[in-house]
Amino acid sequence: MVIKMKAIIASKNQGKIESAKQALKMYFDDVEVIGVAVNSDVSEMPVNDEIYIGAKNRIKNLKKYAKENNIEVDMYMSAESGINKLYLGWAINNTVCIEDKIGNTSYGIGPQFPVPEQIAKDIIDTDLSRVMNKIFGEDKERHNHGGGIQMLTHGKFSRIDSTKMAFIMALTKFINGDRWK
Repeated sequence: MVIKMKAIIASKNQGKIESAKQALKMYFDDVEVIGVAVNSDVSEMPVNDEIYIGAKNRIKNLKKYAKENNIEVDMYMSAESGINKLYLGWAINNTVCIEDKIGNTSYGIGPQFPVPEQIAKDIIDTDLSRVMNKIFGEDKERHNHGGGIQMLTHGKFSRIDSTKMAFIMALTKFINGDRWK
């Protein structure tokens, strides 16, 4: 039996779309992911709880878009990157939100990487990409798919890898049936 999954993701970013596809293909046979740009209604560089709020807002705006455009899907997906103040200092992470067509919602967080205290304010005031450009110079590959983490890990780990892991974590609520709800 072929298990189909049609999802819509709150982004036109090819890296986020690819992350969602890769995660879904681990659990479903036939996967379609539609990318649509919608607002997060939070800061350009979300801080702390704004990351979760932005991810949830994107789902809300995505559902509105889907309804207005008569798009029916099995899952609504979003990914929001931001900076968190943790016990041991600042860190960047990807947080995703997934909501199924009946309203069950789940969040997942991908790996996070530390941010030096002295540049955290610059990231909050602008965004990670601008700060990375200032420190490391312009890098087209980073902007396309790799993200800052690809540069920081010397090409060993990408934004797609990180976001895919966050999607997998959020999917745990959906792939385990009623046992994990």
